[in-house]
Amino acid sequence: MTRAKISELKARLSAYLAEVRAGGEVLVYDRATPIARLVPLQEDRDDITVIPESRPPAALGRIRGVRPRKPINLDKLLGELRQDR
Repeated sequence: MTRAKISELKARLSAYLAEVRAGGEVLVYDRATPIARLVPLQEDRDDITVIPESRPPAALGRIRGVRPRKPINLDKLLGELRQDR
């Protein structure tokens, strides 16, 4: 089992994923504390559903509804929220 700190995992993610894909395991550490274990996916598990991607991400374009259509006055909004208390 390979061990990797978070910063090391971020820097070499592709290499660690290739190791997992080949059947290995990677134990992830935050300083000296183990926090996660990367293991190969077992296809026979019933609790995991893989949904096929319908379109590539680039084809999705800008997602509507994420940004407000008009500027928001934060002072007014916070004032309204505080009145509800």
